[in-house]
Amino acid sequence: MAVPAERVSYRFAVLLFNCLLTFGSYFCFDMPGVLQQQLQGNLTCPNGTHHNSTGHNGTLECVEGLGMTPAQYNLLYAIYAWTNAVVVILAGFLIDKLGNHFGVFVFSLLTVLGSSLFALGSHFKGSPYLLPMMLTGRLLFGSGNGSLTIVQNRITAFWFKGKELALAFGLTLSFSRLGSVLNFFFTQQFEAKFGMQWTLWGGSLLCVLGLVSALTVSVLDKVGMKQLGLDGIIQQESKKVRIQDIQHLPLRYWLLVLTIMFFYNGVFPFVADASKFIQDKYPGYSQQAAAYIAGAVYDSSLVLSAAVGILIDYVGLRGVFAVGCATLTLPVFALLAFTFVPPLVSTIWLGITYSFAAASMWPSIPLVVPQATLGTAMGLATSVQMVGVGLSNLIVGHMLGTKSSELKIPLWRWQQMMIFMLANTVACIIASIGLNVVDKKQDETLNRTRKGAPMGQDRDPADAAQLLEDETRTEGSVS
Repeated sequence: MAVPAERVSYRFAVLLFNCLLTFGSYFCFDMPGVLQQQLQGNLTCPNGTHHNSTGHNGTLECVEGLGMTPAQYNLLYAIYAWTNAVVVILAGFLIDKLGNHFGVFVFSLLTVLGSSLFALGSHFKGSPYLLPMMLTGRLLFGSGNGSLTIVQNRITAFWFKGKELALAFGLTLSFSRLGSVLNFFFTQQFEAKFGMQWTLWGGSLLCVLGLVSALTVSVLDKVGMKQLGLDGIIQQESKKVRIQDIQHLPLRYWLLVLTIMFFYNGVFPFVADASKFIQDKYPGYSQQAAAYIAGAVYDSSLVLSAAVGILIDYVGLRGVFAVGCATLTLPVFALLAFTFVPPLVSTIWLGITYSFAAASMWPSIPLVVPQATLGTAMGLATSVQMVGVGLSNLIVGHMLGTKSSELKIPLWRWQQMMIFMLANTVACIIASIGLNVVDKKQDETLNRTRKGAPMGQDRDPADAAQLLEDETRTEGSVS
């Protein structure tokens, strides 16, 4: 008779709470994107507060807010990315050394503390403490959220490697994006009714949900490993992990990391400013409508991620999908830069290619690195990604201007930003082509079809002990 941890229902229970880890933190991550007008609004308005960007006669009205410049606003995203870039390498290594249970609790707690400090900083309007407090909040929040994603992926890879790996990754992404989607749908309405401060505190409360889920999945993961008799083996493998193992990661891994970085350089900075861009370029869009359209990137991802995961699990060809989704992203930024095609077309299109990219790129990492160093590899990949995203946020902030006196950013500045997004997408295509070339010269792990998969691919978690030993021998110098 199978022990509970060997049953399919058990690992899907692990997956459920693992998915809920980042629901609240992803909601909070993009809250500045919806509240951009309030964050960049004037400290005072002559005739009171106006929440709409346009008046009834089509003229611009004063929006009361915290008085940030476009550069300061984009710094909220940049500092999140830079923090990730530094912290996640150490976080991934610590997760490999100390285990999932350490990671899920500590990093969930950091998201709660960071989102709370960010909300508290909004109460210091007009004070020199406002920006430092909110930046510190984003720093703590970034330390937790980026690292939390690593341990989330590590848990998913352990319980689903050789099974429904892309599906499991797709579902975790769907739950995360559900938080982002609900943010774009409800945050502006909540702010209009209760004000910005209460809205930000509501986001912090959702991060508490992640902390509760972290405690639950930690117990399930620990009990499951013990029932499978793997807790002692994994601890032994963890003791062998060294930070020097980074130098032994294969070329395919690094090309995969570059492909991920360049793709996300186009997605995250765009979404951060998309709501403002839509209002500035396309006439007739309210702040709420623009937020809905910007959020369509995540709406598409929410709907498609699980189905795309099933498709990639069945078909394989992860490297081919990486090239394809990068190539098909080029028209998105071209339309936004040079045409007046309704923006909803571009955001839905980007959401579709983003879904395929996330389901093909991130689940490929466990296929090219050994299980014992997966946390370190995931942390390093996230670090490189966030370095790129952080620099992109900074560049975009300067492209859009450093002064808040221009309520409407000139169209030529937005066009520069879209051309920059195009350049990143071209770099992504080049990196993904290189990835496919190297994969073909080796064992074609990434582009192996379901039909060509080795018999050992359909493993239960109970076989993970042998998997750990095999991978360690294969890599030789890694451990």
